Amino acid sequence: MQSMDEIYQQYARTVYKYLLSLTHKEELAEELTQETFFQAIRSIDGFDGKCRLSTWLCAIAKNLFLSYRRKNPEHEDIDEQEIAIASAESSAIDSLGKMELLKKLHALPEPYREVAYLRAFGGLSFAEIGEILGKTENWARVSFYRSKERLRKEVEENE
Repeated sequence: MQSMDEIYQQYARTVYKYLLSLTHKEELAEELTQETFFQAIRSIDGFDGKCRLSTWLCAIAKNLFLSYRRKNPEHEDIDEQEIAIASAESSAIDSLGKMELLKKLHALPEPYREVAYLRAFGGLSFAEIGEILGKTENWARVSFYRSKERLRKEVEENE
């Protein structure tokens, strides 16, 4: 097993980007990233190796994020200025306002919603998304494509 320093060096960026895609706030993502590794150190004996280390760390991060949201419900709104949409991949969606797009994204079923958030807001590659969610890169690509198609249909139906 690697040392925690090596694990941190290897996975901190992935965990941070994952949390940033969930929180949309740099400071909060940094804080939760540190807490993720603190919790990982405390419970490293519980890691059985049945999944990738990055998947285990992102699961800890997601649980910390959900716990934060339960304790701080006033922070659930997403600041419009922090949202960046990949316009090249979503030409039909660009005509929507940011808030309308966020509402439509939020209405997507899982796993499409999470994949779309990670890709559009977290800027993660399909390989990173697959790794975080314990799936393949191809699965992440297909899921993102399907989420875009669902959003595109929504937009076309509402025009």
